[in-house]
Amino acid sequence: MTGTASPARRRSAGLLLPLFSMPSSRSWGIGEFADLAAVARWMNAAGLRVLQVLPLNEMAPGQASPYSAVSAMALDPIFIAVPDVPDFHELGGEDALDTAARGLLDHARASLAVDYWSVRTLKDRTLRSAFRRFLRHEWTHGSERARRLRDYIRDEAWWLDDYALYRAALHLTGGKPWTAWPDGVGARERESLARIRRESSEEILFRQYLQWIAHEQWAAARRQAPGLLVSGDFPFGVAADSADVWANQDLFSFDGTVGAPPDAFSEDGQNWQLPVYRWDVMRERGYAWFAARARRTAALFDLVRVDHVVGLFRSWVFPRDGRAAHFEPADEPAQVAQGEAVLRAIMSGGAEVIAEDLGTIPEFVRDTMARLGLPGYRVMRWERFWDEPGQPFINPAEYPPRSVATTGTHDTETLAVWWRAADETERQAALSVAATAWREAAAAAPAGDDLPGAVRDALLEALFASGSDLLTLPIQDVFGWPDRINVPALIDDSNWTWRLPWPVDQLDLQPEAAERQRTLRLWAERHARA
Repeated sequence: MTGTASPARRRSAGLLLPLFSMPSSRSWGIGEFADLAAVARWMNAAGLRVLQVLPLNEMAPGQASPYSAVSAMALDPIFIAVPDVPDFHELGGEDALDTAARGLLDHARASLAVDYWSVRTLKDRTLRSAFRRFLRHEWTHGSERARRLRDYIRDEAWWLDDYALYRAALHLTGGKPWTAWPDGVGARERESLARIRRESSEEILFRQYLQWIAHEQWAAARRQAPGLLVSGDFPFGVAADSADVWANQDLFSFDGTVGAPPDAFSEDGQNWQLPVYRWDVMRERGYAWFAARARRTAALFDLVRVDHVVGLFRSWVFPRDGRAAHFEPADEPAQVAQGEAVLRAIMSGGAEVIAEDLGTIPEFVRDTMARLGLPGYRVMRWERFWDEPGQPFINPAEYPPRSVATTGTHDTETLAVWWRAADETERQAALSVAATAWREAAAAAPAGDDLPGAVRDALLEALFASGSDLLTLPIQDVFGWPDRINVPALIDDSNWTWRLPWPVDQLDLQPEAAERQRTLRLWAERHARA
């Protein structure tokens, strides 16, 4: 682990703030690895020690969702701080950008949301120029930086080789999915792969170079944020067109796709178009692929949030032949054995593991989590005595210590939007679990659809006082903003694009941010989370 302490052994509080949402004034339109330090300083003064950033895996071309990745291992180069790359600096830095590149940069910085096309186009162009400079002046002369890259390629070969080869073949074929590549390449025949290595050696090295730069910047960012515990995601699946599936075709079935059954988010369920795991082959190999992913994830993060944990017990499969969607495996004993084995493989990586157990969750899943000592989620608005008259809220003080308290996730509506839709009965029921002083303040707040500051703070402090050892709050709820990160099952240009209204290196200059910082510090100290 790269952090300093385990939150499972100490009451902690933190933020859910995706990396893409936290650009600084020097960033290129998106939060970057180097921006972690500025966020860490603000959080430290606020008494917050845990930052949940969502997946940092390389997203599929043209995609904005961090859950649609072309690799379960590779970091996305979109998060590289280009001005910090020595080769770009040697080319003259931002001052040497041509008119077209300067136009893209100005547009990306001025945009109110992340413009992925502009950012990715600009960074790909400039990083390729930086790489060509590296080839001429470093690689061919065997410099110290060239030696460091060679060492990185050697040390990370266990995942980097397949990833770089996949990206090179994708580039060579004009972005076609691997299932449309020439037969020998798609089927990974030895001679065909050898030919790709010869013909695309420079593109392979470029992809390795990008991962090395990302690795060094992420490591530097972690060093510049001492005491901060970073929580990353372990996505349930990987895209069918990904380095992982291409390199491990025998671990996947292509006779159907995986998603989620009907729940509160989707009346008909969600088809994520992910390939189906061949659980029988996974089991025969001791779930080694999950253990390898866990090893890589633990090298990057202190905490790992296992996404859609129930899917590790049983996958909701949509057959391509028109049969009804169903669970695999079908029987409960097999589901229990499988889920526990996969979770143990993930835990073997060495990072602290928490499990996203929201939605319709069979009791045996939570029994298994308890047996393994894995905390699950307690989303305040859903923690109620559903079978009792009036469905009263559970007092957060009664949440079990080994749990994660929160107001919501990246997939839920914000606290402000929830409050706007809640009727007066639900509002009063929610406030019943707040402290007396806060209930009085909330009662004096102006009526209406907007979330009053007193109500927001009544609910937030109730969670600071909760029994959960770990509290993570979406930053939108800390401020009472309505903006969402993602609307599940909706594909549009707004999902995954939200940015903070201020650059993160200027948070201390914002009166609203300064007030929130003081209040969070007060609560953290009052409830033993600092």
